[in-house]
Amino acid sequence: MSERAALHCVVYGRVQGVGFRFFVVDEAERLGLVGWVRNRPDGRSVELWAEGPRSTLEHLQDRVRVGPPGAWVERVECTWVEPTGGYTDFTIRR
Repeated sequence: MSERAALHCVVYGRVQGVGFRFFVVDEAERLGLVGWVRNRPDGRSVELWAEGPRSTLEHLQDRVRVGPPGAWVERVECTWVEPTGGYTDFTIRR
């Protein structure tokens, strides 16, 4: 079993209005991760927090570097953080 961890990322580029948040939710749910994703007020970035096994989080990190069709990911800034254990599913935050 892999070490439990949390990943906080901000994804920059054409990532709003292209289904990026729904893509992240689908990927996270498929991988069995919990946390959240939201558009940031700058209009050009998406932020996410995910918790689960570190190896699975690394796979999510790889997927968000590509994004869904129609997205253009300029850069991804991720930080490994301590998991809160406070999430039961993966949601879109407003």
